[in-house]
Amino acid sequence: MTPRRQLMPFAALSASYFAHIGFFNPYLPLWLQDMGLSLLTISVLTAVQATTRLFAPYAWGAISDRTGERVKLLRIGAGVAFATSWLLFWDWGPLGLGLVLLLMFTHTSAMMPMSEAAMAHLVSQNGAFDSKRYGRIRLWGSMGFLITVFVAGAWFEAFGMKHFPGWTVFSLGAVLLSVWWMPDIKEAAQSVREHVSVMPVLRQKAVQWFFAATFFHVLSHIGIYVFFSLYLDSLGYSKTMIGVLWALSVAVEVLWFFNQSTWLPRVSLTGWLVACSAVMLLRMGMTANWADVLWVLLLAQTLHAITFATHHTVCIALISHHFPGRLRGRGQALYTVAAYGFPGVIGALLGGLLSERWGLQSVFVASMVTSTVATAAAYKVWRLQHPKPKVPG
Repeated sequence: MTPRRQLMPFAALSASYFAHIGFFNPYLPLWLQDMGLSLLTISVLTAVQATTRLFAPYAWGAISDRTGERVKLLRIGAGVAFATSWLLFWDWGPLGLGLVLLLMFTHTSAMMPMSEAAMAHLVSQNGAFDSKRYGRIRLWGSMGFLITVFVAGAWFEAFGMKHFPGWTVFSLGAVLLSVWWMPDIKEAAQSVREHVSVMPVLRQKAVQWFFAATFFHVLSHIGIYVFFSLYLDSLGYSKTMIGVLWALSVAVEVLWFFNQSTWLPRVSLTGWLVACSAVMLLRMGMTANWADVLWVLLLAQTLHAITFATHHTVCIALISHHFPGRLRGRGQALYTVAAYGFPGVIGALLGGLLSERWGLQSVFVASMVTSTVATAAAYKVWRLQHPKPKVPG
């Protein structure tokens, strides 16, 4: 059993990192809109974060697997991101701002995969992933997100979006402090002779369908991550109410992380994968068609407990199963690339084009289609684990 004092710094990092994400991701589009940028330009700039997830997580993950210096790399990434955040106070224009965001995201996008890889190892008992201990740590991230998304919404409503850079500096400063609190534990360095290839794992049909399912599932979620705040703003919701709706989704996420060990064992991991995507289809349908009805939108936001929290834990557990030991860092990085990198870029750019042509509602209609594909791919993963019995000839 890993001592609690070893896990507390991971809880602090999760809380501070997602406190940063809690205001940055929901309100970045509104800050860019406040600067007078078009929807297409906003979608391109928000896609920068996902673009860095195409290369940064795997590169950092491979280095951390090879050197074992996960904590030291986390400190470097947090330090550079904090220093870069100060550049947001200057007006660089769209191109210059894109380069600033590129530098900052390159150093933050790999922090969670490296942290998740180290934490998954610590909470595993005899090779089995302990969802209860993982959930109790991860819920601190949700709490951090919950606080900042609500407080920032009220702040920006009262004082305007001009304080967005200050919030970025403050939150990344908290991340920097938390990574320096982490114990400087170094895993044994990996020699070239000990290098383990990920290719045999990637050739497995179940793994290939798993990555396909996560790709389309998160692609469906991009409508929420990038366009939800803009969508609500266009429907007349105040920034305070936008913060409340975001906060509600994270509140149910916290409840799930706290109690997930009770519910997860009742269904197989691959069964949960199917359920999460099916519920995503329901959530996107409600958001696309009845977002102007507050009680329907509130109900749709509570489904975040399944579409994100459950899905995230299931994916981390499956990655931990398929990519054990020396594959851990690269497995988490590949998950970030496949589930958040490519879907983030495609979703943000395609969503920008759709919203420019047919309005923001069309983004969530498209998400219904990708949710359907995600459900089909997840069902294929489940079927590979539960093959039909052969009928005697």
